[in-house]
Amino acid sequence: MFCLSEMEDTVRVPPDLLKLPLEVAIKKVLQKLLLNKVLSIGLCVTIYDIKSAEGGFVLPGDGPATYKVRFRIVVFRPFVGEVIAARFKESDSNGLRLTLGFFEDIYVPAPLIPRPNRCEPDPYNRSQMRWVWIFEEQEYIIDHSCQINFRVENISYPPVPTEQAEDAKPFAPMVITGTIDDDGLGPVSWWEGCSERNNEDDDT
Repeated sequence: MFCLSEMEDTVRVPPDLLKLPLEVAIKKVLQKLLLNKVLSIGLCVTIYDIKSAEGGFVLPGDGPATYKVRFRIVVFRPFVGEVIAARFKESDSNGLRLTLGFFEDIYVPAPLIPRPNRCEPDPYNRSQMRWVWIFEEQEYIIDHSCQINFRVENISYPPVPTEQAEDAKPFAPMVITGTIDDDGLGPVSWWEGCSERNNEDDDT
């Protein structure tokens, strides 16, 4: 899910950052350039370290100091078929939205929620719908209290829109589609209860 990747780039450090230790100044510039950006190797989560910085040249008539920098970044790079633990964020009639904290564009569409199920108004949040899985006459609610295991079904990288309406959702450079319709997937509490019952059966 996470990878450590080494990169090399030319970094321009503006004058107001030159008073800082060089490594700190370069990290600040790299964070602004790369943090939460989707690269060819994945989504940049953090700048791990600076391996080397050479140069420091200031071109005539130009304020920033230019360095050739080798550095390592931590990238989020899930793969199709990977099972990931996430938290519930919100839901509507189209399905669920999950979050990892640093990444929130994870969607479980309605057809990939276990059946039989139903979607109903959330009595605790009037602006939201909630999903309920029905199994052996028991009802299992999927809500904000749930830690959810999902399996990655698809990863897409939407093109950057040239225009965006003011009321449009923030652009998501990477979108993950997941499923919870399989054994061991869905809210962890579902399967913890199942495991406890199986242990009781084994003891008898």
